[in-house]
Amino acid sequence: MTDPIAFRDDIPFIKDLGIEFLEAGAGRAKIALQLSNRHLNSWNVAHGGVLMTLLDIAMAVAGRSLDPTAGGGVTVEMKTSFLQPGAAGSRLVTTAFAFHRSSTMAFCEGEVRDDHDRLIAKSMGTFKYIRKRPTTQPADA
Repeated sequence: MTDPIAFRDDIPFIKDLGIEFLEAGAGRAKIALQLSNRHLNSWNVAHGGVLMTLLDIAMAVAGRSLDPTAGGGVTVEMKTSFLQPGAAGSRLVTTAFAFHRSSTMAFCEGEVRDDHDRLIAKSMGTFKYIRKRPTTQPADA
């Protein structure tokens, strides 16, 4: 099941990385990324920043899927553990779920697994809901 408002496909950074949105709804999200050379560090494995980005996006989407009035979710804090390297050429799948929410925050966890179902990284994060900006309000207001 995919909530059509959960995914934001208008973020250039997400498009540039090549992230695939697979599903979202009811406090859960699933995204994927096919690793290419531009995603690797000097040891020829997934860069930690790429892994954290996948986790951040998946958790934010999971949290956002619980509040249809939210314009987005801003990361308040995030803790990530890197368990093993994501090998070059792997397809990484990131799943996340919101395990608690309040009227203004979502508390989430996520994990990245490779195409052999090895756990690559795990994360917990807190996301603050932001309201939708009126179409007449400038972006920097």
